[in-house]
Amino acid sequence: MPSPAAANSPIGVFDSGIGGLGVLAALRRELPQEQFVYIGDAGHAPYGERDTAHVLKRSQRLADYLCTSHQVKALVLACNTATAAAVASLRERYPKLPIVGIEPALKPAAAKSTSGVVAVMATRSTLASDKFQTLLVAQPPSVRFVLQACDGLAAAIERADLQAIESLSQRYVQALRHNPGGGAHIDTVVLGCTHYALITDTLGNLWGPQVQLLEAGQPVARRTRQVLEAADLLQAVSKGTAHAPVSSLTRCFSTGDPALLDQALQDWLVGGPSLRASALFLP
Repeated sequence: MPSPAAANSPIGVFDSGIGGLGVLAALRRELPQEQFVYIGDAGHAPYGERDTAHVLKRSQRLADYLCTSHQVKALVLACNTATAAAVASLRERYPKLPIVGIEPALKPAAAKSTSGVVAVMATRSTLASDKFQTLLVAQPPSVRFVLQACDGLAAAIERADLQAIESLSQRYVQALRHNPGGGAHIDTVVLGCTHYALITDTLGNLWGPQVQLLEAGQPVARRTRQVLEAADLLQAVSKGTAHAPVSSLTRCFSTGDPALLDQALQDWLVGGPSLRASALFLP
């Protein structure tokens, strides 16, 4: 096991690919003087279309690497599918490591919806997970949730296939609107995959201004600050500061083609043009 991390150690963040960059951006805004190590596991993406055993194995592999090679002081699972499949196992594996997962924003959506009908766009794996089903049944019975598995959408975002993104987004939005379970009354949409937060403009145009889209990047960033404060692991300079993020304190790796992550850093992440991804061989 790695030695205990210090306050000046980095925070580890991983996703199946580029989807977690939205979470990373929120973390950098919330904790501007912290160091981050981000891994996009593109060589094994998309997690949302893999079985649970595969996602669990990859999550453990990435966590082991971040702990042993970078001595991270906290771990953020910037992936709904990985959280559902692996967060409990990782907390058992690393009982002293603060671990923050991400989950679809069902509770905030239930509170915000005025019509009482909420759509959830997520991967098939996330929707089928025990963790999601437990979260779903805990919501108020007065709110109806209409679920849509968005097969292929995360993969299209991963490869920046704009035509496929538009086509699939239209297909799934229309399927939700015409869902007999009350789709015509949807006024709130939960983006249950971090990849989808990268295309909020596309989805927002399709849904229209009367529908609000909810994603979990900022809540995860706030929760990360809270757990670091509780563990006395915040960098002293990051307490109450409002400095711009220091991009040199962020390192990015891809288990796939690093050029794709490079492009995504420029497209999706504030300060991205000054960052470059490195290839990571992690079988």
